[in-house]
Amino acid sequence: MSSKLPLIKLEGVDVRYDARSRYVLKNVNLTIYDKDFLGIIGPNGGGKTTLSKTILGLVKPTAGKIRFFKNGKEVRSINAGYLPQYTQIDKQFPISVYDVILSGLSKQKSLFRPYTKEHHARVSEIVAQMELQGLEQRSIGTLSGGQIQRVLLGRAIVSKPDVVFLDEPNTYIDKHFEGILYRLLKKINEDCAIVLVSHDIGTVLQNVKTIACVNGEVCYHPDTQISAKELEAYFDCPLELIGHGGLPHRMLGYHGSTHHWNLK
Repeated sequence: MSSKLPLIKLEGVDVRYDARSRYVLKNVNLTIYDKDFLGIIGPNGGGKTTLSKTILGLVKPTAGKIRFFKNGKEVRSINAGYLPQYTQIDKQFPISVYDVILSGLSKQKSLFRPYTKEHHARVSEIVAQMELQGLEQRSIGTLSGGQIQRVLLGRAIVSKPDVVFLDEPNTYIDKHFEGILYRLLKKINEDCAIVLVSHDIGTVLQNVKTIACVNGEVCYHPDTQISAKELEAYFDCPLELIGHGGLPHRMLGYHGSTHHWNLK
């Protein structure tokens, strides 16, 4: 990583949804650094999305503390962007591409005041960055999966956040757009930290800087060098059963010097 300044620290964090339910997360200790690109992987139901929502304040921890930092100094909060799972998007809602991105700046203005020229200039900048020129007035319901993901990513970064959380951004996009997405994320990562939740282990390990394996507990890796044995332990099953999209994929193993994994 280019910087070792902490951005977010979780200390002894537990999460469960009521007193009688099991722990979704137990004794989580994790540091996310400034301009890190953290991949969060783990089995379905292991707590990946809950971990992100807890950091974002959408889920309240049962115990423990979450601390935030700016330039190495502790602060009460930081600016975070969030790209939710594709399935949480209402494609029937009548809103344009431009207005979706603009809504990411709503916290930067007073409730009854209009958006400023600077706000609109920032949206135009993001439209160009996301390669959405010509689609500004299109309803999101008319867009392809890849286009919608670009719109939502634009909304997540328009406020110039300190960190962006992405929950399963590969869902419903093809391999062509997946390449575009990660190219955009690499550029975004020059300005802020990224936390990426995904079941797509092969793609994650090729693109992120650090890894958190989540299965009730969290094990942090300061790089992407995770052995097949470790992955089997985190997922509680043989590698040939680890899959995505509901279909099993066999992991063939590591080769070469860039820690590239093949999924078949």
